[in-house]
Amino acid sequence: MSSHIKRMKCSLSSGLSQKRSPHSNRNRFIQRILGIGLTMIFASVGYGLNEIPGFHYVGPLACAMFLAVLYRQLWGYPEALRSGVEFSAKKLLRGAIVLYGLKLNMDVVIHHGMGLLLRDVGTVVFSILFTMWLAKRFKADASLSLLLGIGTGVCGAAAIAAVSPLLKSKDEDTAIGVGLIALVGTVFAILFTVLRPWLPLTDMQYGIWSGISLHEIAHVALAAEPAGQDALAIGLLAKLGRVFLLIPLSFMFMYWMKRTGKIHSDAKMEFPWFLIGFVITSLIGSYVLGKYIVVPSSLMNGLSHITTFMLTMAMVGMGLNVSFKTLREKAVLPLLVLSITSVILAGLTFLTV
Repeated sequence: MSSHIKRMKCSLSSGLSQKRSPHSNRNRFIQRILGIGLTMIFASVGYGLNEIPGFHYVGPLACAMFLAVLYRQLWGYPEALRSGVEFSAKKLLRGAIVLYGLKLNMDVVIHHGMGLLLRDVGTVVFSILFTMWLAKRFKADASLSLLLGIGTGVCGAAAIAAVSPLLKSKDEDTAIGVGLIALVGTVFAILFTVLRPWLPLTDMQYGIWSGISLHEIAHVALAAEPAGQDALAIGLLAKLGRVFLLIPLSFMFMYWMKRTGKIHSDAKMEFPWFLIGFVITSLIGSYVLGKYIVVPSSLMNGLSHITTFMLTMAMVGMGLNVSFKTLREKAVLPLLVLSITSVILAGLTFLTV
């Protein structure tokens, strides 16, 4: 009898939960949409700030992320919208990385930039190893320093965003790393531009130097453009080689995480399908579009803007996880490490141009 009553109670509670589930599912859906909308608003404001003289040196991504960090300090984390914010920080991030592959022309890198690619390998290896060595000497946060080393060596914020899921990095570390890379990279790009007239380099040499030493594609464009179109072209080609190296580097980190036990043996590591997507879109952009399928330049430009906007929304989601207290505790020494590494990298690459 009692068991019969228990079954009736379980059946009743199950029926009630099923009746409530559509309402709760609708609420969760609304919260997710509002959370995504919040990151979209911050991203749009970041783009607006980017139009103001001076802010365009920083870029919309960093502007939006800094606004998100400021919001977190003043009003706290928007807990009710967490699912939407996390969707932007994780799902949109992976989508942006996939679309980012369309910007990489493998054909140009492989067939016309092999000499530059060897220099790019040196930049990536030096940046990561020296950053980690310096971080150990200064007792800086190892996880954040590794992200900074990867961002310095490869392609700034995009590289940090791509490898952070593989390294199981905290959203906070990812956001801080992106912010520091944007800050230091912008400062260096401006310094390159200021110093260019007094440097004993030809325009082509200056373009190569910019491409193999500066952090972001935007930073290379900012520094190389004043030296002329040829310098800009060779600088971007050198930079594309470093972007290309993101592919093997990411799979090396996957192997390293498993090999060193950073991922528990009984835990499954999520396969980074977005990197496969990155490779596929790179191949499509390099060997299909423009050769077998004619795509209007306006459409490609539109996709490029969508990619950057999605990445900006993802950085907003990560920026909302940053607290100034943690920033003060964790970011000072990594910023010092990043600055020293960037100075020495610029010096060494200058001597080899």
